[in-house]
Amino acid sequence: RFVPDRMVPFSFPLSKCALWDPTPMGDVIGSHITYYRNPKLSMMEKTLRLAYRHAKQNEKKLLSCFLLGTLAVDEDGEGITLTIDLFDPGREV
Repeated sequence: RFVPDRMVPFSFPLSKCALWDPTPMGDVIGSHITYYRNPKLSMMEKTLRLAYRHAKQNEKKLLSCFLLGTLAVDEDGEGITLTIDLFDPGREV
């Protein structure tokens, strides 16, 4: 599951005082949400229909909007579920 081509290293902003030694130590490891867990996506039909209708009515090719929901770890600890239940079309300004 480790995909080194798509992994992007992250860094912290520069500061005058560091609380830790920033030099790398040890082997490189991947930190990705699907590395140890099986993801599931759940979406309310009402939310999907509203987003679809908004996209069809919009004349622009680039559509900016928000899909809001919750992320939860399954009871067995083996998977995660992303439940999307709210569509927000955002603002034009």
